[in-house]
Order: sequence, then structure tokens, then C-alpha cells
Amino acid sequence: MLLYTIYLIAITAEAMSGALMGMRRNMDLFGICFIGTVTALGGGTARDMLLGHYPLGWVAHPQYLLFTIGAAIITALIASHLHHLRRLFLVVDALGLVAFTIIGCNIGMETGVHPGIAIMAGMVTGVFGGLLRDVLCNQVPMVLSREIYASVSLATGALYILLHYLGLEAGPASLIALIAGFSFRLLAMRLRWQLPVLRGEHIRGFD
Repeated sequence: MLLYTIYLIAITAEAMSGALMGMRRNMDLFGICFIGTVTALGGGTARDMLLGHYPLGWVAHPQYLLFTIGAAIITALIASHLHHLRRLFLVVDALGLVAFTIIGCNIGMETGVHPGIAIMAGMVTGVFGGLLRDVLCNQVPMVLSREIYASVSLATGALYILLHYLGLEAGPASLIALIAGFSFRLLAMRLRWQLPVLRGEHIRGFD
């Protein structure tokens, strides 16, 4: 039940982040709903295809499509009352990133893959929807920029797998990893933690 609740939180948060991004790009209602749905369900779709986990989540449960579309529409309707869209976008995206990572790791373990692959499955689930969102909105994906983003997903997934192998049940392990990962992401944004940038101006012959 906790994992299912986390999943609903995740698709809602990511649908909202996609809708907010679409609104910042002046998209119409269809575009906002499309970007919200791709953001919410894209990571899980990529994970399931890589792991051979069929049917895809939204194919087996079409109500998830309605859920994400509804979240995007509600976000569009209330956005005029939100005065800090950038801040809200980052917060809901952080929540979706961490929640999806935990879900992806759990599905990876259910399929019997190596723990390292389960962590990678969590990261794909966490970051791929946001990557698609940013590409479709003609923005450099956060996962490829200097922000501590994919690193948060990897750390959250590693913590969840570690807690699982230490004997914690899925519920407590999920809650601990969710709080820790979300706090890590918010702290990284607050303190502006960044990974080093390797500049290539001195490299010639690759233009």
C-alpha cells in the first residue's frame, strides 16, 4: 500500500512538473497534458522495456493515463494563483524523482536482477521522464547539467537496496529512502551543490 501511495504521489508530482514546464513554454492545453503524461509515465515505460517487464504499467492500468491528465489539467487551472512556479516546479520534480527511483528499484528486485541493475532501474525510472520533458520543451535536461540530480537518484536507490538487504521491510525502507532522497535534493538546490564541469575549449578537431 505504501509503494502504491508513493507511485500515485510520483505520477502526480511529475505530471505537475511537466504541466508547469509546458505552461512556461506557452503550450496549449493538449500540449500541457501531453508533456505531463510523458513526464509522469516515460521513466516507468523505459524501465519496463529494458527489464522486459510487461505489460507496461500504464497499459495494464489505463487509469494512470486519466490520473496524469487530470493532474496536468488541475495544475493548469490553478497555476494563475501560484506566484512561484519555478520553486514549485523544482519541489514537485524532486519529489517525483525520489519516489520513482524507489519504485524502479523495487520493480528491479521483483524481476530478480542484480542489485546494481536494480539501482540503475531506479535511476532510469527517476530521471527518464524528466529527460523527455526537457528535450520536448527544448531545454538542456537537468540530468545532463551541473545540478545534483541523477546523483540523488543513484544515492536514493543505493540506500533503498541497502536497507532491503539489511532486512527492513519494503514499507519502512521506502519511507526512509523517500525522506532521505527528498531532503538530499532540496539541500542540494538550497546550497547550490553542483558537479564539476569539464570544459572542452582546448580540445580541437571535434567541431
